[in-house]
Amino acid sequence: MNMIDKAQSSDVNLGLLLETLATCRDLPLIFRYDGRSVRRGYHVTEVKAGQFAALDCGANSEAWAEIFVQLWDIEEGDRTHMPAAKFAAIIRKVSEHVQLNGSARLTFEVSDGVQPMQLYCASTPVISDGAAYVELTPRTASCKPRDRWLTAEQAQAATCCGSANAAKCCG
Repeated sequence: MNMIDKAQSSDVNLGLLLETLATCRDLPLIFRYDGRSVRRGYHVTEVKAGQFAALDCGANSEAWAEIFVQLWDIEEGDRTHMPAAKFAAIIRKVSEHVQLNGSARLTFEVSDGVQPMQLYCASTPVISDGAAYVELTPRTASCKPRDRWLTAEQAQAATCCGSANAAKCCG
């Protein structure tokens, strides 16, 4: 079994999630969010795939694929957390009817049936204490033009600070 000792990404795509879960098929799959684990009876109630086209706040065209996995966080009878293989089988069944792009952005919608659904992104599963844990972190809003600018600034600083001109650029 491939042991994973720390999260590798804070925004994993479906392909990487399934690839990682294939290494721990028989282990319980436990999603964690808001400081707690989903209840033992949780359900995957819906899997949706979408293609989106948008205009960001800088008037730039944006396009992306996204997959939404809806989790209903409930306690139900004597059920246990579903094995990783069952989650993968659900996704496989959906893929027989809906085209799922493994590299698409992955968003989890989580609700206990009382509170409104919240949106989360997922980290790479971590194997610990005989279970596969997937940390879900809130999906926040962002400004794409600002994000691109920050990425370019960080890349320039990394290039500049690693060069012979480091004293001029980074000093």
